[in-house]
Amino acid sequence: METGGVMPGQVPKLTKTNYGNWSIQMKVLLASKELWEVVEDGYEEPDAEAEATLTNAQRTTLREARKKDKKALFTLYQGVDEATFEKISEAVSSKEAWEVLQRSMQGVDKAKKVKLQSLQGEYEMLRMQATEKVRDFVTRLRTLTNEMKRNEEAIDDVSLMEKLRGPCQGSSDMWWWQSRSRRTSPR
Repeated sequence: METGGVMPGQVPKLTKTNYGNWSIQMKVLLASKELWEVVEDGYEEPDAEAEATLTNAQRTTLREARKKDKKALFTLYQGVDEATFEKISEAVSSKEAWEVLQRSMQGVDKAKKVKLQSLQGEYEMLRMQATEKVRDFVTRLRTLTNEMKRNEEAIDDVSLMEKLRGPCQGSSDMWWWQSRSRRTSPR
């Protein structure tokens, strides 16, 4: 059964437009294989002289770290197309490949700021349509705020509640919102 365009066990494919979602999916996939830590933190590769002095336990640990790193690197290779593969093919570690992808796919800070300004404007103008159900409005709001968070914009809870308060008052969908609030509020 297909889930989100990716078959279970299949690696999501990076495109020119899906880096935010792709990176989230890859982090989860790599974490599920116990590989995310080596991508995020890397590992210490000793020089030949230092490696010669390692104990058997240290050699085993190093061998396992190298193996995890190569598994993670291969998983990243599987998640990109040929053109993007060329960008990361020279990377000697999964951490380096991930960082190359981050820089190349997220773009320069200027482009990111423009995107964020656009999202902020969209957030400010976001209103519930007259025929829209509260749950549909909440989904649109959640999608927008998630995109803003991926672009490193913090959305405070007060602002979100103000966006939701108006549409929920007197709505025939009010029961849905109240039931969601009860399930997610701390007790």
